[in-house]
Amino acid sequence: MNSERDASLRDWLDEAAGVRGRLEPVAGDASFRRYLRLRTDRESFVVMDAPPDREDSRPFVHVAGLLRAAGVNAPRIHAADLERGFLLLDDLGSVSYLDRLDAASAPGLYRDALDALVRVQTRVPADAVPPYDAARLSAELELFPEWFLGKHLGRAPTRVERRVLDEAFDLLVAAALAQPRVFVHRDYHSRNLMVHPRNPGILDFQDAVAGPLTYDAVSLFRDAYISWPEPRVHAWLDDYADLATRAGLLSTDLPPEAVRARVRRDFDLMGVQRHVKVAGIFARLWHRDGKAAYLGDIPLVLRYLLEVLPGYPELEPLTRLFESRGLAGYVGGDRCAP
Repeated sequence: MNSERDASLRDWLDEAAGVRGRLEPVAGDASFRRYLRLRTDRESFVVMDAPPDREDSRPFVHVAGLLRAAGVNAPRIHAADLERGFLLLDDLGSVSYLDRLDAASAPGLYRDALDALVRVQTRVPADAVPPYDAARLSAELELFPEWFLGKHLGRAPTRVERRVLDEAFDLLVAAALAQPRVFVHRDYHSRNLMVHPRNPGILDFQDAVAGPLTYDAVSLFRDAYISWPEPRVHAWLDDYADLATRAGLLSTDLPPEAVRARVRRDFDLMGVQRHVKVAGIFARLWHRDGKAAYLGDIPLVLRYLLEVLPGYPELEPLTRLFESRGLAGYVGGDRCAP
């Protein structure tokens, strides 16, 4: 570490935060933030370095406070310099759900994740975060034709394809907005949940919004980094529907099976929106930002789409568009758990 920013960070840790120790790099994410582990003689912290010209750390600080007030395990912020983009955080460890998930561990880990999710959805006011409105949902979907179809596959949508996309996107946005509105983490998946004595440790929550009930369940159970057989996913989703009903997030006027069926439909359609968006984001990370690591995750994202779409006749034109573009040829090599 010898750059001017590195020196400024060390000075801040020493003078403002009052800690000294050995700094080690920690795996980063898709943003421009950098993470370092600070080890002292007695404990360890995580240092976030978020250059203020590229990242705004205020949402991170705000949402961390909301999550901790809700009683879930988000990192405490010990010191912050928002003007320079430096934060000193609790260290929630280095073992993610993705590192630990297998057939034996999954039931317990996902049970903890669902308990934390429902706690947040019932205890964090939705109005405390920005709305996940039609404009934002639609803008996310547009990443797919621009970055995946246009930039990655090399051919922008034709006029006919554009009409199919517009009609499908309108349907998906309407379905999302019809769901109950709650706090949404937006990336509640195996890389952002840490195995911890207060399980799970929750990271990467700064983009939280108020939006559809099932969005975070999609992130969790149709994860872009690990997949599970559909019977397991449906069983976990039924557990979530039951928890959400008992917590007052879903109507108790319907029989449990009807509630579960509605949640499954909402979950599937929300998943189509998310996976269309994610394919666009992963393509953009490569073509705009030079980050190739996420290209290997696109096949699983597309597989989810191709498996779910045939169950929804109203989206048949989108299914045919994907078939005509040969997306099935990109599916394979995904990270499937036993």
